[in-house]
Amino acid sequence: MELQDNDNILDLKKEIEKLTGVRPERQKLLNLKLKGKVPNEECRLGQLKLKQNFKLMMMGSLEEDIAEANTAPTDLPEVINDLDIEEDEVAIENQEVYLAKVEKRIKDYEIKMLNDLRPDKNLLVLDIDYTLFDHRSTAQTGAELMRPYLHEFLTSAYESYDIVIWSATRMKWIEEKMKLLGVHNNPNYKIAFYLDYLAMISVHTPKYGVMDVKPLGVIWGKFKQFSPSNTIMFDDVRRNFIMNPKNGLRIRPFREAHLNRDKDKELLRLAKYLKKACQTL
Repeated sequence: MELQDNDNILDLKKEIEKLTGVRPERQKLLNLKLKGKVPNEECRLGQLKLKQNFKLMMMGSLEEDIAEANTAPTDLPEVINDLDIEEDEVAIENQEVYLAKVEKRIKDYEIKMLNDLRPDKNLLVLDIDYTLFDHRSTAQTGAELMRPYLHEFLTSAYESYDIVIWSATRMKWIEEKMKLLGVHNNPNYKIAFYLDYLAMISVHTPKYGVMDVKPLGVIWGKFKQFSPSNTIMFDDVRRNFIMNPKNGLRIRPFREAHLNRDKDKELLRLAKYLKKACQTL
């Protein structure tokens, strides 16, 4: 996009529409601030004094997606079985073909360390979307979509766990979301590293076919201080830890942030769980 200082935010939204198809009135532009407040559409870009390499996140929906959602059945349960794995599903964690894929990820996937690992700490692996962040709702700021008590939870967990973020998306979006939530540079805790979709593997189950999962063996193969005996993964989708079913805990997804922000206490409960769990790990 080519824009000038005299162009306003509405002009910016129109350019974004050309690239994404999302209409200006559907767009929420995160990170834009003018004197600490969200600027209106008439605000000139020059007034924002944006620095070089400033990154902007747009959230919005296409008209066809909205139309499809509006015509969807209204009598569905609140939580849908989105390819969740039943207890009687065929075990795959020890199948050689998948272990070979894990070995390939151990060999080929490069991890960028953000902070040093600490001796004698357990490992906590966290998903992002619907676990820490409602990525579907619209908002003017990331704080509106952040799961309540996120920073308190991470601060508490950091006492006994090295923390890793693993999301089934591209690394650049993981980095942006962590900045948006104020996780990347929080003084009260540190994230060891991020893992993206490239660290995942595909598996096949008789019931659901091929799907991508997060094998903890990738981490265990790269960092020998971690193993099944000292690792916990939290995710809102149980299939993500099908390769390590004994190390995963499916948690309640955080959706509709504006309606549930005052009621959701999942992370407070999980913080207590982690403190008790570390006594047995």
